[in-house]
Amino acid sequence: MFRFANPQLLWFLLLVGFYLFVSLRFGRRMNAAISYPLVGLVRSVAGRGASWKRYTRIALRALVLIVLFLALARPQAGSGTESLLTEGIDIMLAVDVSGSMRAEDFKPRNRLAVAKEVVADFVEGRVSDRIGMVVFASQSFTQCPLTLDHRVLLELLESVEIGMIDEESTAIGLGVATATNRLRKSDADSRIIILLTDGRNNAGEIDPITAAQAAKALGIRIYTVAAGTPEGGPIPVYDPIRGTRYVNAPTDIDEGTLAEIADITGGTYFRAKTEGMLAEVYRTIDELEKTKIEVKHFTTYTELGPRLIVLGLVLLLLDMFLSATFLRRLP
Repeated sequence: MFRFANPQLLWFLLLVGFYLFVSLRFGRRMNAAISYPLVGLVRSVAGRGASWKRYTRIALRALVLIVLFLALARPQAGSGTESLLTEGIDIMLAVDVSGSMRAEDFKPRNRLAVAKEVVADFVEGRVSDRIGMVVFASQSFTQCPLTLDHRVLLELLESVEIGMIDEESTAIGLGVATATNRLRKSDADSRIIILLTDGRNNAGEIDPITAAQAAKALGIRIYTVAAGTPEGGPIPVYDPIRGTRYVNAPTDIDEGTLAEIADITGGTYFRAKTEGMLAEVYRTIDELEKTKIEVKHFTTYTELGPRLIVLGLVLLLLDMFLSATFLRRLP
């Protein structure tokens, strides 16, 4: 970016044109002269070099004037910068790690493996938001507190596995309550919980509706996601005699409760029956919860005038030197 701080002073450049006109038109008449009876004699003494010397002096002085007038106009070179002011969203991910998440109806992988991949893609797209994670089965605990260091969060997400908590039951209410407690002291303008489960609440001291009402009282919005095909899928079971075998387990999702949790808090309930639908659910939530970003542009200008003044002085000294030596004019 380039500009002149005093562009009105560029009108002085017209004086350069006036100087060139006067010097070329009347320069010879204005100089001191000696009358010779024979013009040819003068030409033989002066030689052909007299003309180019004269034009060189005029051009050099005109260049000095141009440079100095440009310096007076204060040319400036600008470099632009941006400052991003973001109003981030605090997000807690509540992920079900009960035994039913082993079901391999999202072929060829189980529900948890697919969920981890989809959640990871979601996290990578939320660069300005603090995100944390809660996992739950029969109990719940915080796997990662709210953080902007998404690299750490993704590492902890990768380490999530079925069996890290007693997997025989599902405490959805506890999962919601733990995530709500993590957002309780947040000062973000928007706070949300994304609850992912494939079952119904059958454990824990807090029922899901009570937990949802507590979240609403704190201004927290909950998006609920039910994962799994309607017919269920095979679950690997280890048998010490027969080895690993598969048992088909039907999907048992309490869609009514999940929809009510979302409705109470102003969120949305989603049903994901395939891997593609689960990915689409998180893309939809990503669109619904947009982070506000304000971009301010700043421009820093560097003064170029002092450099032009130095250049002009150098050219002026050069003119004085050449006029006294190589371009010296005979009287």
